[in-house]
Amino acid sequence: MAVLVGCSGPAGEDSSGADGGAGGGAVVPQPASPEDVGGAPEDQDAERQVVTTAVASLAVQNPADGAQRVSELVESVGGRVDERTEQAGSGEAGGDGASADLVVRVPADELTGLLADLEDLGEVESVSVSRSDVTATAVDLDARISALQTSVARLQALMDDAATVEDLLAAEKTLSDRQGELESLQSQRALLADQVELSTLSVHLRPFGVAPAGGPDGFLDGLGTGWRALLSAVSAVVVVLGVLLPWLVLAALGTAAVLVPIRLARRRAAPVAPVPPAPPPA
Repeated sequence: MAVLVGCSGPAGEDSSGADGGAGGGAVVPQPASPEDVGGAPEDQDAERQVVTTAVASLAVQNPADGAQRVSELVESVGGRVDERTEQAGSGEAGGDGASADLVVRVPADELTGLLADLEDLGEVESVSVSRSDVTATAVDLDARISALQTSVARLQALMDDAATVEDLLAAEKTLSDRQGELESLQSQRALLADQVELSTLSVHLRPFGVAPAGGPDGFLDGLGTGWRALLSAVSAVVVVLGVLLPWLVLAALGTAAVLVPIRLARRRAAPVAPVPPAPPPA
């Protein structure tokens, strides 16, 4: 008895003619199309599914400390940190090239509040938020998953009623293919649900006084960046002077201890010039 792969007909339709024989063949059900399953993309009552992503850039006193505080804020609202990288600075003040970058996931309804909380960490220079409606994709995946689940259930029932080994093997192969496709769609749906539930936020932190990539925008932004750079430079000079001052004092004392005895010795060794005789009276 041959196993025919094709769309199953209505319940009352005679399928004996599928293989040209009186006994008929076992029909392997095909998954229904999404339009034939409840909850199709045309369903007007489907809940909107929105994927939100955001990018923020901050100027902070210390990028490493700022990254730690961002991580704590994210975890306090039930989110998680997926990526965190920190770049140590160079130069005498340790601020040249210092930065920190994070990729965090936060509940979608907590994103707005978290972006507002970033203002307490430093100066928020830029924020970008984008939203993508994936409702149609979610509904389509749900419909395809439902159709495949129905098809798998029918195949399992067909295997129970298989009359020959050939029927059983053919049904098993088709069932394995359908189950693989079903698991793939379920993984896609789970990933989409995770993206909807948890928004993705990328945060870049840099020290004050360092111009962002592309330079400052406008005169006031440039003036503010220059002023912060001046303050950072003055602070660095003060730190350097504080480090060098004890050594300068020690060097001055050592120099005085050497030069003073030498000068005194030279004065003592210098011959006294003779007093010239007074000229005779005229």
